[in-house]
Formats: sequence, C-alpha cells, structure tokens
Amino acid sequence: MAAQTFQQEYMQMPPVTRAYTTACVLTTLAVQLDIITPFQIYFNPELIFRHYQVWRLVTNFLYFGPIGFNFLFNMIFAYRYCRMLEEGSFRGRTADFFFMFVFGGCLMILLALFVNLVFLGSAFTIMLVYIWSRRNPYVRMNFFGLMTFQAPYLPWVLLGFSLLLGNSIIVDLMGIAIGHIYYFFEDVFPQQPGGFRVLKTPAFLKYLFDSHGDPDYNPLPEDRPGGFAWGQGQQLGREEPQN
Repeated sequence: MAAQTFQQEYMQMPPVTRAYTTACVLTTLAVQLDIITPFQIYFNPELIFRHYQVWRLVTNFLYFGPIGFNFLFNMIFAYRYCRMLEEGSFRGRTADFFFMFVFGGCLMILLALFVNLVFLGSAFTIMLVYIWSRRNPYVRMNFFGLMTFQAPYLPWVLLGFSLLLGNSIIVDLMGIAIGHIYYFFEDVFPQQPGGFRVLKTPAFLKYLFDSHGDPDYNPLPEDRPGGFAWGQGQQLGREEPQN
C-alpha cells in the first residue's frame, strides 16, 4: 500500500521536478554506495575543457553531499520550490521552466569560473527559492517556528541561517543574484516603458516539452502547491495564508 502511494505521488510530480529530484537522489545514492566518487562529478574547468569531461557541467548540480542534514535540507527545498514553481507560475509552460533551468545553470557555471565552488546544487536551490518568493510576495512564511515574514525575505533568512551554521554565504549570494537576474529580465523589464522579453524559449524546446503532454501527470490543487505534507504544526518553510 505504501509503495503504491509513493508511486502515485511520484508520478503526480510535474516532469521537470520529477527528473531533477530523481537525478539528485540517484547521484547521491551512487556516491553513497561507492559506485562513483565526488571527484568524478565535481565542477572542474580544466577537466571539462581540456579533457572533455563534459558531464561535470550537469553532475555538479546533482550532489548535495553525503546523506545527512545538509542533503535532506537541500532536497526538501529543491523539491518543494521547484514543484511549486512548475505547478504555479510555470503551469502549462514546461519548456519555459526547463529554459529557466538552462539559463540559471549557465550563469552559475560562468560565475563558478571565478569563485571556488565545485558543487552548485545548493546555489541552484536558492535561485528557485528566490524566483518563487518574488512571484509570491504576499505569502507569509514561518521558519522553524521562530519568525514569521513575507515570502520575499525567505532567501535572506536562509542566507542568515547559513551564516549562523558557519557555512559560506557565497553559495546563497550566487543563487540570489542569478535568481534576481532571471526575475528582472522575465518579470520586471518587459513591464517597463519600452521593455520587451529578453529571455525567449527556443522553439525546439517548446516542441519537445509543450506539444506532448505527460499522461501520468496529475497536478495537485492550487491551494496546496508543491503537495508536500508539512503537518499541522509550524514547520520549516510552511506558508500561512495572509489575513
């Protein structure tokens, strides 16, 4: 029964969210079982451009470290906000959502050439959180039951949380910066006098993603975007309706 429930929930995930989270889990399990090592998948420009290990351009986004708090924290946030974006503002626009992945990933790779980061998955998660938070400015958040704030402050709360844990905030700043670049070009600049859409999804992506529906995909109700059962108490990242 539990297996059937899990399979049903898994197949109800929108396609890009399902593919990304599955790839993250499988990559982590492969490292945990010693099938591969982190040294084979981390971002290394010399190995990519001189030894043609091009898979590193993708695999560095799929590993959050060994199974533990950091992995679970990042996976929960990646799953939740990736799914809420895909089922919310990107509903019916899978190609545009995938193009956002490509755009954000490419910018992160360019920045990673100048900073000492070898795994970019955490920064990518912050980018997803930032874009969702700017598109849902009136949603109230509750963080660990300690504070309540509006959604646009969530990325900065996570940055402060990283600082308290002694982690580098470069990851958070990169995710926030690239999320803001996407948000500005997609949501702000086109609305300005004389503005226009800078980011246009290529036609071949629209053909691949939007012309063929997924028969197993069943989107969840709008009043529970993301579909993650956070429980009845005050939980991490849970939204509260504004009065």
